[in-house]
Amino acid sequence: MSVADRVSIQTADFDLSTEVARLREQDKGVGAVCSFIGTVRDRNDGQAVSAMELEHYPGMTEKAIEAMIDEAFRRFQILGARVIHRVGPLQPLDQIVLVVVSSAHRGQSFQACEFLMDYLKTQAPFWKKEETPAGARWVDARVSDDAALARWGIQAGNA
Repeated sequence: MSVADRVSIQTADFDLSTEVARLREQDKGVGAVCSFIGTVRDRNDGQAVSAMELEHYPGMTEKAIEAMIDEAFRRFQILGARVIHRVGPLQPLDQIVLVVVSSAHRGQSFQACEFLMDYLKTQAPFWKKEETPAGARWVDARVSDDAALARWGIQAGNA
């Protein structure tokens, strides 16, 4: 999979089985594939959420995620990785993000997938706005997300 195929920022939905097949066909040594899909919830911080909008900085966002994937390749024995992140207006139950990692053995795929998701939650340049009964609000990174990233030895500095 070329570097350009590792990251997609898009408004369109994605299909898990298609993305897993793309990753698996790149290397016959793949013995494990781990994936994570994040979806829009209808509640956050105790408030109803009727919609969400995600914004990003084109070019900068892709470059930041590419660097995260490069770091995952340095830390883990993985064979491939793909991140898809949606932007634009989204509704509860819509898919937001997909992280797929392949490796020879399951442990490396699990770890790299979790590492990438922890990294994305705090370091990827996305801005999230939620629509609530009280009006629209921008959502900040959570302290718990920073703590999840810190276990990998990376300080987020979002607090």
